[in-house]
Amino acid sequence: MMIHNLFTHIMQASDSEVFETLLQTDAVKLERVVSKGQATPPGQWYDQDRDEWVVLLSGSAGLLFDGERDIRVLQPGDYFLVPAHTRHRVEWTEAGTETVWLALYYTTRPPYPDSDKL
Repeated sequence: MMIHNLFTHIMQASDSEVFETLLQTDAVKLERVVSKGQATPPGQWYDQDRDEWVVLLSGSAGLLFDGERDIRVLQPGDYFLVPAHTRHRVEWTEAGTETVWLALYYTTRPPYPDSDKL
């Protein structure tokens, strides 16, 4: 069994974010995302089929959710849940330093039909 560190072996391209899958099953996907001054392109929104739980590990970022006027500023340790099909975008990430995110994607399954009988 190997031990890894979220802050080592960061491959950062100068003009794009780096997405690295750390764990994936049929039910979940865990990704490390590294940004360095990137933002979602103008007019583009993320609209994902799965719920996404995100924690910001280092750096800082500004998030905007569709229908809101104010950008939410994230600092290390901040985390949030983006329900499936909630349109959002990254307005900015800190330039000159690595902003490291951990994103967990999963699908919320409806309860079993007879779950009250279990």
